[in-house]
Amino acid sequence: MKIKYLGTAACEGVPAAFCRCEVCEKSRKAGGRNIRTRSQALVDDTLLLDLNADTYVHSLFYGLDLPSIHTCLITHDHEDHLYQDELLNRQEGFAHGIDGQPLFIYGTYPAYAKVVAAIDKGTGYADHNVMEDRVSPVRVKAFEPFEAEGYRITPLEAQHDVRCEPVIYLIEKDGKALLYAHDTGLFPESTWEYLTGHPVKLNLVSLDATHAIHANYSGHMGFAADAQIRDRLVKEGLADESTIYVANHFTHNAGVTYDEMLPVAEQYGFLVSYDGMEVEF
Repeated sequence: MKIKYLGTAACEGVPAAFCRCEVCEKSRKAGGRNIRTRSQALVDDTLLLDLNADTYVHSLFYGLDLPSIHTCLITHDHEDHLYQDELLNRQEGFAHGIDGQPLFIYGTYPAYAKVVAAIDKGTGYADHNVMEDRVSPVRVKAFEPFEAEGYRITPLEAQHDVRCEPVIYLIEKDGKALLYAHDTGLFPESTWEYLTGHPVKLNLVSLDATHAIHANYSGHMGFAADAQIRDRLVKEGLADESTIYVANHFTHNAGVTYDEMLPVAEQYGFLVSYDGMEVEF
């Protein structure tokens, strides 16, 4: 299994579009791994994680064949994770050669409803359903596993904006397991109860590190909270010394660039994500 980080920032990006803070100015000047687009990832060139406004740019940067992607998992409906109007570009007359090859969008009800609204918006321009067999929304619920393209996928409750029914995803295939945990604070006990009741050996854990070197435990996390998650995963027998931990999803408000946060993360034993990073496990 492998994961490719297409984007690794929080909603503003780094540098943020309209910001002149020290981190943004340093990042603009330094370039390279200090530049972050909005968070999105791809598993095994098959499962797309989130669909934000940078999706098209990611497809250009990394040669992502979007017409060949048929499964997208949405963590929650905040705009930096779901830009539903992008789906209008899959309708008849906009996208050719994809008839009968729908993109299945999996998400909890708020995300599902936004995708349905986008389909209705596209269809409203025509006298027939121009989105038929092109976009297929699927509503998911926390702790109810489903199968997609040979993967067993389990949405788990996240600790984030409750209005959007946020989830993190446990993804399993061929004896490998990935936990993709963004946007969330310290996991709710309901998620721990599920994980311990359905034991799995995690090979890679991707953890929200929005606040990086600063302590934060609610809604988002930083390295200290990530370490708490790691320690409990090990304690519960869900991870071991071979498990890979990736800190991901950063804001300029953390006050540090990639170059500055890297040595701190290394002390915790975390990899620090950057746009374009790929990890096989």
